[in-house]
Amino acid sequence: MPDPHPEAVDTGTYPPNRGLATAPARTRHGDGPAALVEAHALERTYWVGGRPVVALASATCTILPGDRIAVIGPSGGGKSTLLHLLGGLDTPTGGTVRWPGLGPGADRRPARVAFVFQMPSLLAPLTVVENVELPLLLERVSASEARAAALRALARLDLLPLVDALPEEISGGQAQRVAVARALACRPRLILADEPTGQLDRATAQHLLDALLASLEGTEAALVVATHDRSVAERMRTVWRLRRGILEAWG
Repeated sequence: MPDPHPEAVDTGTYPPNRGLATAPARTRHGDGPAALVEAHALERTYWVGGRPVVALASATCTILPGDRIAVIGPSGGGKSTLLHLLGGLDTPTGGTVRWPGLGPGADRRPARVAFVFQMPSLLAPLTVVENVELPLLLERVSASEARAAALRALARLDLLPLVDALPEEISGGQAQRVAVARALACRPRLILADEPTGQLDRATAQHLLDALLASLEGTEAALVVATHDRSVAERMRTVWRLRRGILEAWG
């Protein structure tokens, strides 16, 4: 029977140990903006068949406005679990997570936090453009403004020829680019992207990253990317590593 929680701790050692330390829990200075996310000693354990499965053993970190962070580590090391906890999609079994710069958890909306999931996340009955504009419509943005924002985001990723296609009519790589466009259309304060280039060839992956980083240039939006790809991690200013379920700085 497949493991329902694939993020159980992996004991692999990729990449090599290079003087690791616990990821820093930074704080704002003076009158600077509040941290978007503050997490302390986060843990996440699932119970499967009466036995505990540790998905995340310990994570302490801070995400500030404008951060560009890569989270690296082996498959099953807890990267997806960490992103879900940082974005409020899941509840930790230990530790605390706060969103000083985003408001109480109940108030977080797509306009503040946007996810790009590792697994397919487009709604099958909706066209590409309808998928991208949906979070804006849920935020009560007018239909015309939502459509315009969706088209702008799709244009950044060269997806305009697919606006009327259904998810079943496009490739997995195209669907992942649409998911990134959906995140960008919302102009969020924080984007949490789980392996956004995992289904893309190298050239398309670099184009997607170029568009994503260019769209965030000059804004205070933060980006956290979970990735196996070193070329993706190298584009970020900060790299964190999950090793045996423990979040560490890498440098």
